[in-house]
Amino acid sequence: MARVKDEDIALVRDRTSIADVISETVTLRSAGGGNLKGLCPFHDEKTPSFTVSPARNVYFCHGCGAGGDAIKFLMDAEHLTFIESVERLAGRAGLQLRYEETGGTPAPRQPVGQKQRLIAAHAAATEFYRDQLTTSGARKAREFLAQRGFGRDSAERYGCGFAPDGWDLLTKHLRQKGFTADELTSAGLAKPARSGSLIDRFRRRLVWPIRDLGGDVIGFGARKLFEDDDGPKYLNTPESPLYKKSHVLYGIDHAKREIAKQGQAVIVEGYTDVMACHEAGVPTAVATCGTAFGADHIGVLRRLLMDSDSFAGEIIFTFDGDAAGQKAALRAFEEDQRFVGRTFIAVSPDNMDPCELRLAKGDLAVRDLVARREPLVDFALRQVLSRFDLDTVEGRVEAMRRAAPLVAKIKDREKRPEYARKLAGDLGMDIEPVQRAVAAAGGGTDSRPAQRVPAQPADSPQRLVEREALKLALQLPVLAGPMFDALGPETYGHPVFQEVRAAIAAAGGTTAATGGAVWIEAVRDACTDLGAKALVGELAVDPLHVDGEADLRYVQVTLARLQVGAVTTRIRDLKSKVQRVNPVAHKDEYLALAGELFSLEQHARALRDQAAGGL
Repeated sequence: MARVKDEDIALVRDRTSIADVISETVTLRSAGGGNLKGLCPFHDEKTPSFTVSPARNVYFCHGCGAGGDAIKFLMDAEHLTFIESVERLAGRAGLQLRYEETGGTPAPRQPVGQKQRLIAAHAAATEFYRDQLTTSGARKAREFLAQRGFGRDSAERYGCGFAPDGWDLLTKHLRQKGFTADELTSAGLAKPARSGSLIDRFRRRLVWPIRDLGGDVIGFGARKLFEDDDGPKYLNTPESPLYKKSHVLYGIDHAKREIAKQGQAVIVEGYTDVMACHEAGVPTAVATCGTAFGADHIGVLRRLLMDSDSFAGEIIFTFDGDAAGQKAALRAFEEDQRFVGRTFIAVSPDNMDPCELRLAKGDLAVRDLVARREPLVDFALRQVLSRFDLDTVEGRVEAMRRAAPLVAKIKDREKRPEYARKLAGDLGMDIEPVQRAVAAAGGGTDSRPAQRVPAQPADSPQRLVEREALKLALQLPVLAGPMFDALGPETYGHPVFQEVRAAIAAAGGTTAATGGAVWIEAVRDACTDLGAKALVGELAVDPLHVDGEADLRYVQVTLARLQVGAVTTRIRDLKSKVQRVNPVAHKDEYLALAGELFSLEQHARALRDQAAGGL
C-alpha cells in the first residue's frame, strides 16, 4: 500500500493556517491571549466553547472534547479519511505530495499527481454532460426526469447530464483540454474500440455524477433511454484508481452533513430514489452503485455516524416487499452485525420504491415511509418464521433452530432475552428451549470487553500544577526541554496525566521537539487512552497561568512545584512506614528509612525555595 511521506505530512501541517481552514465553517472571534473562539461545529451550543490556537495550529472544544489540527478538523467536519484530508490541504497550500510503499501486499503504484488529473478529467466530463442535457438530442433524458418529478432545478442540483449520440464526442472534448488517452482510459471515461481508436464509454444515456465524501466526481452512473440500446439498464463507471464500487454511495456528498447531524442514514436502491427522498424532506438518503450494500459501505457510514459502543445511530434500509427485497433485507441484517447503531427496515406499500411513492402519493408519503420503519431484527425474524408450518412440532422446532442465531446476533445484549421471549411467543413454545437454542447459537457467553471510562483530573492545587507542566511541554517544548524530560510519569499523581506524560516521552520528548501542530499530534497519536487524547487537545489551547510571555524562570518554578507535590507525597508515605518499623528489632531498616526521609525533606526545602514566587 502507498502512504504519504511523514515529512510531507509535517510540511502540510506547517504550511496550513488552521484559522483559515476553520473560519470557512466557523465564525471565529478573538478570545484573548492570541486564541480565537466560536460555536463548535460538532455539537449544538449557544455559548462559544470552541477554541482555536493559531500559534500552535490546533483547536479544542471545551464542550464536547473535539480537538486536533487542521487535518483532524477536515476529517471530522468533512468526513474525510486522513489521507483525503492531507491531500485536500496539500492542494490548498500548493504542495506536491510524495508517496511511499508500506508493508503488506504491494498495490499498483498510482503516479504522483495522477489522482488530481483524473479528478480534473471527471470534473470536465461532468460539465460536458450537463451542457449536453439542454440540447435537442437529450429530449428523452429530460422527459425521463420530468416523468419522475424532477425539473431543471433538480437536474442542476444533482448534476444530471446526457451522454450524446456520438462515438467519441466526450473523448475529443477532453483530449482538446489536454487529457491523454491513458488518463481517459484509466478514469473509465473512454475505452478502446475494436478498430484501436478511443471511444466514449457512455452513449445516448442519462448520466449522474457520482461523488466521494469530499465532493469530487469519481465516476458516473448511466441509465438506458432508447429501446435499441442493447446494453444493461444501468451502466456504471468501471473500477478505476478513483472508483471502487464497494466503497461508493451515491448522494453521500449531499447527505453527509445531515447523516452526521441526525445520526441517521437511509439506504435506497437507485439514483432517482435518492433524489426523491432528498426532495421530499429525507436528506439522509444514499444508494449503492451497481453492487449490494456491504462491509465497505458500512465503513463509510461508520465515519459519518461515529458508530461506536456508546453511540446509537440509525440505519434504515428501504426495500421492495417482494422476494428479492426480502432477500436483500436479510443480507443487510447479516452485515448489520458490524454496526453498533440500531438498524431498521422501511417497506414501501404496493412494492413502490421511494421515487414511485413520491409520484403517487407525494412528499409526505416518503417521509411517512421512513417514520414507519420497524427494527430489522423484527422483520428478519418474521421472514424466517414465515417459511415454516408452525402448526406442526417439526415446523416449530426447525423454525426455532433457524431463528435462534438471529436473536443471538443482536448487538444489544439487554434486548436478547426480550427477543427470546418474543420468539417463544411467536412459536407457541415454552421459553426454556428457546433460551437454550439462543444461548447455544451465541456460544453461551458474551465475551465483549467492558469499555474503559476515561477518568477526569480533579482541580486540586497539585493537579493544577501538573496541568501547567504538561501545557508547557505541549505548547513550549523548546523552553521546557531537558528540565521537563527529567521528570517521569511517576511525578504526576493522576493516571490520565501520567498517560499524557508517557505519550510525550513516546513521541520523542520535549528536548527533540520543535512545537506546533506536528508535535501536538505526535503526542496525541502516542496516547493509548481516549481520555488522555482529549486532554492533549484541551491542554494545547488552554492559556498558561502567567502574565506576559512564559520564560525559563517560569518553567523552573512550575517544574519545582511539580516536584514538591511528588516529594511531599513520598515523604508522607515514608513517615507512615517509619512509624510502623520497630527501631530496636529492625534497627538497620529503621535507619535506612530515616536517612531517606531526611534526604527527601532537604530536597523538598530546596524545591520550595526554587518555587518561591508562585504561579
